[in-house]
Amino acid sequence: MLTAAQVTEFQETGFLVLEDVVGPGILNRIRAEYSDLLDHLCAGWGISGFGFEDKLIKAYTAGFDWFQPMDISLPGDEIAADTPMHFGPSVFDMITSDRLLDVVESLIGPEITSNPIQHIRIKPPAPDLKDDEIRAHITATDWHQDRGVGLEEADQTDMITVWVAITDATEENGCLQVVPGKPSEILPHCPMKQTAIAPGFLDVAKAVPLPVKAGGVVIFHPLTPHSSLVNRSAGCRWSFDLRYNVTGQPTGRAHFPDFIARSRSQPEMQLRDWQVWAKLWEDARARLARAPHIPIHRWQSDAPYCA
Repeated sequence: MLTAAQVTEFQETGFLVLEDVVGPGILNRIRAEYSDLLDHLCAGWGISGFGFEDKLIKAYTAGFDWFQPMDISLPGDEIAADTPMHFGPSVFDMITSDRLLDVVESLIGPEITSNPIQHIRIKPPAPDLKDDEIRAHITATDWHQDRGVGLEEADQTDMITVWVAITDATEENGCLQVVPGKPSEILPHCPMKQTAIAPGFLDVAKAVPLPVKAGGVVIFHPLTPHSSLVNRSAGCRWSFDLRYNVTGQPTGRAHFPDFIARSRSQPEMQLRDWQVWAKLWEDARARLARAPHIPIHRWQSDAPYCA
């Protein structure tokens, strides 16, 4: 659990950096699970290599998309019955780990839902990226607020983002950066390279980088402006972007499945089986593949502040 001083710091600055939240056992299982997944993908693509990062970069430069098959969400664009995604036991163990949920409970209380706005982020070195790469999960992320990338239904939801480092995140390899300050309002966003805070609404000269070691986390208030630096290193930077909200409140993505990760009042409601979690997403994929597309972004390019 967080100390009173840490909770106050979060309330005043909008973020916290905490080391050693996700243990080495979970980290190693995640790395092994994804290594097996990438081996399977590369076997089908005819890609070989000497290690996870080597194969990842070779597959990317050859034009094969490993991001969506590795992601822990469905995409925001059209969904098909065979859209790939990944929901495995090690990721579930991370999302539901007691130490991580203790931190979350300190900030939003004991009734915790795992929010479906969640992603893996594996960022290769910038020189290896294609010139037209705009996916925030692969390239540097534009300035935004997490409240701004959800739908209006969740604008009053008590929610936090937990950004989990699987590899060390440094200024060289593209760690996060934040403009600190007491969270107050949602800023206008525009559909630019990514969904980003509109020009002129944020003083980025106040940005502070947030390096953190593997197993550490960066926690954000949903109104805290943040982005990531460019990966100038020779290796990949790997993290997960998780969100949690108070159970019973809108998630901001109602067509994707959520689940109760912790409940002090009704512990029997907690989801404890990763296979049930995976099935929730498989059922959602089947349902959404047959339904009209549901947009996940609220901002329009013809708004006055986007012109």
